[in-house]
Amino acid sequence: MSTSLIHTALESATDTKDIVFGHGVLDQTGPMFARLFPGKAVLVVADENTFAAAGEGVVQSLKDAGVPFAQEPYLFPGTPTLYAGYENVEILREYIRPLDNAIVCSIASGTLNDIAKLASGELGRPYMNVCTAPSVDGYAAFGASISKDGFKITRSCPAPVGLVADTEVIAAAPRRLLFTGYGDLIEKIPAGADWIVADELGIEPIDPYVWSLVQGPLRASLDNPAAIGNGDEEAITGLAEGNIMSGLAMQAAQSSRPASGAGHQFSHTWEMEGHGLDWEPPLSHGMKVGVGTVASLAIWEEALKIDMDALDVEAIVAAAKTDKQIEERVRSLLIPTIADEAVGHAVFKNLQGDELSQRIRDIQRVWPSVRARVESQLMSPEEAAERLDAVGGPSHPEQIGVDMDRFRETHFKAQMIRSRYTILDVLTDIGKLDYVVDKLFAPYGYWGKHFHADKEISNV
Repeated sequence: MSTSLIHTALESATDTKDIVFGHGVLDQTGPMFARLFPGKAVLVVADENTFAAAGEGVVQSLKDAGVPFAQEPYLFPGTPTLYAGYENVEILREYIRPLDNAIVCSIASGTLNDIAKLASGELGRPYMNVCTAPSVDGYAAFGASISKDGFKITRSCPAPVGLVADTEVIAAAPRRLLFTGYGDLIEKIPAGADWIVADELGIEPIDPYVWSLVQGPLRASLDNPAAIGNGDEEAITGLAEGNIMSGLAMQAAQSSRPASGAGHQFSHTWEMEGHGLDWEPPLSHGMKVGVGTVASLAIWEEALKIDMDALDVEAIVAAAKTDKQIEERVRSLLIPTIADEAVGHAVFKNLQGDELSQRIRDIQRVWPSVRARVESQLMSPEEAAERLDAVGGPSHPEQIGVDMDRFRETHFKAQMIRSRYTILDVLTDIGKLDYVVDKLFAPYGYWGKHFHADKEISNV
């Protein structure tokens, strides 16, 4: 893949007007800011770690371009590691508010980029970002993934107007951020299959152009996990490009659907439960997503073994849960701060009677086409785990501190927390989610055969 693909995608981007990507391009920060925001002053926002990685070069470039500074750079502490909580958005937003002429230039990876994005968006101001790690797909994305009152969702706000991505800086990121980015990107494989089934059922049609932005470069970006984990700049360039393209796809779609499926819902469940937030550094989003990817692929593998034509539609409809039973189930599994909102998502997806009967018959009708389309889309859970192992990241729940009982339960929780239709919802609609989870955790199932992690992961 070449950067020409990024520039082609920019032509349809709703918010992002310019991306400078390559080796040694940090000195383009000032000229980009002056070009995008003529007459405006800059507020550089970073944390102590990202400023150490790129701050000196960014500040010098801005000065060389004659950009006025609204204030000295605003730095969040480097430790404890910054958390993507709404309280931090409020802190930054209120700092920016009185600086009438100021535009934020953040020096950031995922968390701080999202904080700067939402803080600027809530003030109706544009911003730009200098990337410091290949750890996320959200750099160029519409929206920011921020937790508020215990519930993490993608909150609406514009994408950055400009991005500077210096591969020399990005490749020097801490190793945990390298395999974090790989974990986030590899989930696009089962997420694509989830979108295919939603497309076949007419629930969420695929936009071929948006699909191509993510899926076109995806396999090449994931090609060399061992080199990525070892900090090879050429391999990391591909990973960073893949993540930027995913962000541009989300921007084009005004939704995270192109880049997020059931695997992400495992991660979001653990994040909303606060898992790993008290670690230092905190357990990253991409590490959790990597484990969720293996889980999602294992679910798909079992789902594809089901004989859909043999389903007893009348029996499934007769056994369907009422909305009240769904609410009770949600509240029995999820902590209150999550359950209050998850109830709405789970009940919304809960079909009964004629609606459920029609959904099951629709699944039976489209399943041969789904099978044909996902055959080339999916990889086995074993292959995904091997790739995550090669990059140095976690592929098993025990490696991120999730025991197997809790992990099993997450298969059900993950279906509840989002309205997005995925393979978890197919299995719920046909009354087979419990059946598939039982198969996966049986001695001969994927998780039965991999009940314990083979090795520990360092530096998580």
